[in-house]
Amino acid sequence: MRAYVGLGANLGEREATIRRALELLAEAPGIEVRRISILRETEPWGPIAQPRFLNGVAELETSLEPEALVTVLFDVERRLGRTRDGERWGPREIDLDLLLQDELELETHGLTLPHPRLHERLFVLEPLAELAPDVVVPGKGRVGELLRAVREDDGDTLQR
Repeated sequence: MRAYVGLGANLGEREATIRRALELLAEAPGIEVRRISILRETEPWGPIAQPRFLNGVAELETSLEPEALVTVLFDVERRLGRTRDGERWGPREIDLDLLLQDELELETHGLTLPHPRLHERLFVLEPLAELAPDVVVPGKGRVGELLRAVREDDGDTLQR
């Protein structure tokens, strides 16, 4: 299965941490890191003042089901120092979000696919469009079209 994972960090050595996360993902059974977008400086999203993020997207080939893949993502975050006891949308050493997995639609207690705000956020859509502009976000449309719509919205500072 093809999966796309959002990559982000705004504490510490951001690029080194993202690169290490990708190495750990590549070492995990059932995961092959296929491609990585350019990493971009972005403004933080949410109500908390914090440092700028470095964001990107990785394309994975995986034999793992979504819940198992998310377990691996959380384990990599934990290994790199992320704790989930802080305020939501706060600063973090690493953030790995499962954005899409094939064209699956899923809603469980801990996972929603596609990622519920994927279609609104430039910091996700720009690197995702670099890798896969024609991929369909179920219920929303093609990534390239979603990116154009957000850029045309002119309210993009709210969506970052």
